[in-house]
Amino acid sequence: MAKGKQSSNEIAESAIIEKVHIVRGMKVMRDKDLAEMYRVETYRLNEAVKRKLSRFPPDFMFQLIKDETNSLISQIAISKSPGRGGTRKRPYAFTEKGVAMLSAVLNSDTAIQVNIQIIRVFSKMKQLLLDNKDLALKIEKIEQHLVKHDDEIKLIFQYLKKLLVQETKPRNEIGFPYPNKK
Repeated sequence: MAKGKQSSNEIAESAIIEKVHIVRGMKVMRDKDLAEMYRVETYRLNEAVKRKLSRFPPDFMFQLIKDETNSLISQIAISKSPGRGGTRKRPYAFTEKGVAMLSAVLNSDTAIQVNIQIIRVFSKMKQLLLDNKDLALKIEKIEQHLVKHDDEIKLIFQYLKKLLVQETKPRNEIGFPYPNKK
């Protein structure tokens, strides 16, 4: 396929990245967002997962607690609370490993192609994080180096100030004392 063109199953990388959230210190995607990308109903995705639940340990998938759900509601425009047109069940969150496992549970061509894209995006995000970590370490070393030099420069200026500041205490007279002075 030519670069820049997308097939009908391809999703823009930015659209995938927007649907990745940090929950419990992990990058996750909600069941609703995944179902939308796979072009299935959310309840169908969750049914398929429940039929093969043994494939989804807690580090692959977990159900969000109320506070986490409310936090996502405030971060993104997801539906309101139950009874007002919103979801009635707390959403499930899938980690990168859980998303990869979904391809074994959902057997459609769309699901497989979308999974490949999502896994590529997770890999890119991981690489960016590693690259930024290296950069952060380099910046920290430079800062430490500058702080050390800054302390040394301050010390030099303290010595210079001592040399430049003239003492203001009275000087002893040189020579013979004058008779009128006491």
